[in-house]
Amino acid sequence: MLNRRDFLKSAGALATTSVFGQSSAYADASQARPSSAPGRTVVSLNKGWRFHEGDIAFPVIRGHGWTYANAKAGNASGAAAPGFDDSEWNSVTLPHDFASAQVPEQSANVAQGYRKRGIGWYRTLIRLDEADHGKHIELQLDGMATLGTVWFNGTQVAHTWSGYSSVYIDLTPFATYGDALNSLVVRVDADTMQGWWYEGAGIYRNTWLVKREQVHIATDGVFAHPVFADGQWTIPLEVTLYNIRKSAQRVQVESVLVDAAGKTVASFGAPADVGVLTRQVVTGSMRVAAPELWSLEERNLYSVRTRVLQDGRLLDEVTTRCGFRTQRFDPELGFFLNDRHVKLQGVCIHQDHAGVGVAVPYGLLDYRMRRLKELGVNAIRCSHNAQDKRFYELCDELGFLVMDENRVFNPSPEHVEELSWLVRCHRNHPSIILWSVFNEEPIQGTEQGREMVRRMVAAVRALDTSRPTTAAMNTGQFEPANAAQAVDVVGFNYQYQAYDAFHQAFPTVPMTSSEDVSAYQTRGAYVTDPEKHIFASYDDDASSWGTTHRVGWKAVAERPFVAGAFVWTGFDYHGEPSPHEWPSNSSFFGIMDLCGFAKDAFWLHQAQWRKEPVLRLAPHWNWAGKEGQPITVMALHNMDEVEVFLNGRSQGRQKGDIYEMNRWQVRYAPGKLSAVGYRGGKVVKRFEVETTGAPVALKLTPDRSLMRGDGLDAQPIQVEALDAQGRHVPLAQHQIVFKAEGGDIIGLGNGDPNDTSSEKGNTRALFNGLAQVIVQTREGSAGTFRLSASAAGLKSAVLDVEVRKAQPWAYQPTSAPVQVLDGWRSSPQSPTPVDPNLRPAGTDMNSWGWITPGARAKPAGQTGYMLYATDVYPFARVRKQGGILEFAEVTGPCQVFIDGRKAGEKTTGAPAPLRVAFPAGEARARLSVLCPLTAGQPHGLSGVVRLLSF
Repeated sequence: MLNRRDFLKSAGALATTSVFGQSSAYADASQARPSSAPGRTVVSLNKGWRFHEGDIAFPVIRGHGWTYANAKAGNASGAAAPGFDDSEWNSVTLPHDFASAQVPEQSANVAQGYRKRGIGWYRTLIRLDEADHGKHIELQLDGMATLGTVWFNGTQVAHTWSGYSSVYIDLTPFATYGDALNSLVVRVDADTMQGWWYEGAGIYRNTWLVKREQVHIATDGVFAHPVFADGQWTIPLEVTLYNIRKSAQRVQVESVLVDAAGKTVASFGAPADVGVLTRQVVTGSMRVAAPELWSLEERNLYSVRTRVLQDGRLLDEVTTRCGFRTQRFDPELGFFLNDRHVKLQGVCIHQDHAGVGVAVPYGLLDYRMRRLKELGVNAIRCSHNAQDKRFYELCDELGFLVMDENRVFNPSPEHVEELSWLVRCHRNHPSIILWSVFNEEPIQGTEQGREMVRRMVAAVRALDTSRPTTAAMNTGQFEPANAAQAVDVVGFNYQYQAYDAFHQAFPTVPMTSSEDVSAYQTRGAYVTDPEKHIFASYDDDASSWGTTHRVGWKAVAERPFVAGAFVWTGFDYHGEPSPHEWPSNSSFFGIMDLCGFAKDAFWLHQAQWRKEPVLRLAPHWNWAGKEGQPITVMALHNMDEVEVFLNGRSQGRQKGDIYEMNRWQVRYAPGKLSAVGYRGGKVVKRFEVETTGAPVALKLTPDRSLMRGDGLDAQPIQVEALDAQGRHVPLAQHQIVFKAEGGDIIGLGNGDPNDTSSEKGNTRALFNGLAQVIVQTREGSAGTFRLSASAAGLKSAVLDVEVRKAQPWAYQPTSAPVQVLDGWRSSPQSPTPVDPNLRPAGTDMNSWGWITPGARAKPAGQTGYMLYATDVYPFARVRKQGGILEFAEVTGPCQVFIDGRKAGEKTTGAPAPLRVAFPAGEARARLSVLCPLTAGQPHGLSGVVRLLSF
C-alpha cells in the first residue's frame, strides 16, 4: 500500500490541505479543553506547583556511599530530590512567566526588555490512582523558557534544548501508584537565550498528563492531511501505534472522516501487528468526493476519528481535524489557494503581550488573532519559533495562512528533532503553507549554509512533502553556493531592491518577502523627538535596514512574482527597543502596540488590504498652543478621491494614492477636522475627529461582554479618559488605580515603549489616552465580575461583566508538600536483635540492601531480626515545631528508633498503620526500624513512610 510520502511524490504534490478544529468564527478560546476520549484520559497539570525563583546549587558529593548512590537512578540530590523541602516555596499556577513580574532594570539585558530572567525551580507531587496502574503515562510540557531539566521520582527523565518546542516524556517505567506520591521537578534555565527579543522565563505554556491503554496511538501520531491529485481528493493516512505490553499485539485500526454536521464521509480500516516497545506506522487512504473546501473566507473543517480496537474492545481514539485545500507558489504569479490567486498580506509576530509576557491565556490569544483579522491580515509568520498549539487552531478557525518557523539553525540530532517535532505536531493544519528552517543566519550565503539547509529540509520532507520549505534570508541569495538553493520558496528579508534582479536571474524560482518594513511609530504621537524616544505616526521613520510601510508594500504589491509580504511586526513586543535603549524597553515596530491598540499603520494597512471602504485621518485634533500653525494631516484610505474639511471649510480634494496615501497642511484651529471619501464620484465614506475638552471621567470597555467562570477565561479591558461630552481624550496620561471583584487582575499595559513601571499589580498610567487591564475569572465563579477604575480629578468608572458557570478543565490530582522518606537500607538478617545505631560502612554497597517502602510484604525465610534504616533531613516546619512520623502500613511487629532512642512500637503482626512523634530541632536524624522475623510470616514496611508537620 502506498504511504503518504510516496503518494504525494507520485502526485507531484506541492499542493496541500490540513486541519484542526471546527468551531464558530471568532470562537471564545476558553472553550479549548483537554481532549479526553475512550481509552485515554488527558488532564491538565497546571495546578499544584511550587516555585522558587533563583538557582539552588546542587550539594557537593563526597564520600564513598554518597558518590555511589548519586550515580544511581532515583537518587537525584538537592532541589531535584523527591524529599527536598519545598514547603515554604510560593504556589503558582501554570502557564507562568516569572520574568513578566520583573520591573525593568537598566542593568539587565536591553534585548530582553531590561527584565531579569535567571533560573527557576518548579516542584509538584502527583498522585496516580491504582486504576492508572498498567497504563501508559505521558507528561507533555508545551513550552519552557528556555532550557529545561526534568526529574521524576529522583531520576532525570528529560533535558530540553528549545524554549519553544513541546517535550513528551514517558513516565510509565518510573511511576508509582496509590499512596506513593510521585515527585515531579523542573529546573528552567532562562539565562540561556535563543533569541534577541523578550523570551520570558519559566513553564510558560500548558502542561498535561496523558494516560492511555498499553497499545495506543502515539502523540502527534495521526497524519491525515488531504491532497488533490489526478482530479481526486484523497486523505493519505499515517497512524503511529505504540505497544508497552510484554508481547506483540494484533489490533484493528479504523478511521472515519466526519463533516461539520457529523455525517460520515469516508472510512478506512486495516489490521496491524505492533511489536513489543516498538512504534508501528499503519498507512492507508480515504477518497472523498466533492468536499467543502477550506479557504480564508470559508473555514470548512472536517474531523478524522481514528480508533484502535482489539477483539472488539476500544483501546484508543484520536480526533484529528483537517481541511481540504490546494496551494501552490508560482514563480511568475505568486501564491494560489484553491487555484485562486491570493496576495499574502502578512505580519510577523512574537508571542508576548502587555502584562502577561509569554504566558498568554487563550482568551487573550483569541483577542490578538481577531485584531489581526480586523487589520486585514491573511498570513502570519511565526517569528522565529513555534507558537502555542492553540494559535494554529485559531488560524484554522479564523482563516489565516501560516509560515511556521524553526528556531535553531542546526542539523545536529537534538535540533533536527526539534524541527521534526514542529512538523509532526502542526502538519495537519490547513492554515500552514510554508515550513521555514531559519531566519537571517550569517552563513546563509555559503556552502556550509546550503549543506545545513539540505539536511534540515530532508528532515521536513521525511514528514511532509505537501508544503514547500523556505528560509528567511537577509542576504546571500546571489552567492554561488547559498541556502536559497536548498529550499522551495526563497524568502527575502529587507531586500525589496533585489526582487527584480533575483527574478530575472532565477525566473523559475518562487519567492516571497519573508520579512520587511521595520518602521517606527509611537501610538498617538505625531512629532518625532529622538531625545524622548518618540516617533511620529506618519510612516516617515524607519530603521536603517528597513523602509516605511508604504514603500515596503508597494514594492510587493506591484510585483506579481513576489507572493506577498510579512511586515515586521503585527504587534509591538517586549525587548529589542531599536533604535533606542533605556528607558525604552519594548519595540517600536508594531502595526499595533503591546496592548493591541492600533497605531496609524493599522489604518494604513487596513486601507491597502481590505476591500470595503476605509477612511481615517491622522492626527488627533488637540493642538492647544499651535493655533494658526500648519499641522500635517494624513488620510489613510482606499478611496478614488479624498477631501478634507476643517470646521466645514474645504482644505482641498486630492486624487487618492493607495500606496503613498495623501497629505494636507492644515493650519490648526480648534473644532472639527473631517474627511469625505469618493469612489466613482460618489461619497462612500466619512470620518471626523474633534478637539476635545479636558478629561472628566474614565471609561472601561471589555473585549467581550461574557466570560466563563472556569478559572481560565481571560480578556483585555480598555481604559480611557473622556471629556464632558463623552469624547475620547487622546492626550490623557492619568495614573489609574483598579479594583477587581469576582475575578483577578493578571496584567496591566498601556503601549508605551518607554514605560518602566510594573506590569503587575493594580495601577497603571494612561498613555496617550489609553491603558489596558487583563482580567481572569476564578474557577467555579458565576454572576458578575466587577472592575472599577479611579484617578485623581476624574469620575470613576465601573464595569460589570457577566460570568457564566462553566466546566473547568480536568486536572491531575496533586499533593501539598509532604516529606516522603526514602533512601532506606536493610541490614543482613541476624539471629539476634540488631543495634539500631548500626549502619553499613561507606564502601559497603552489597551486604545491606535497598528497599522502597510500600512494596508488598514478603514472608521471612527464617526466624531472626532485620533492621531498616535511613537518614532523615526534616522539613523546616518539622524542625521548628516537631511532627508526626507516619508509617502508612507496617506488616509484622517492629520497634522504631530515632537516633538510637526508642520512639514507638507495633506489637501486632497484621498489617496496620503506625504513627510516632518526631521531635523538633533535629536537622538530621537516623531513623531505624527493627523487625523481629518469624519464618514464613510476612514482615516489613508495606506502606509509604512520611514525616508530617503539625
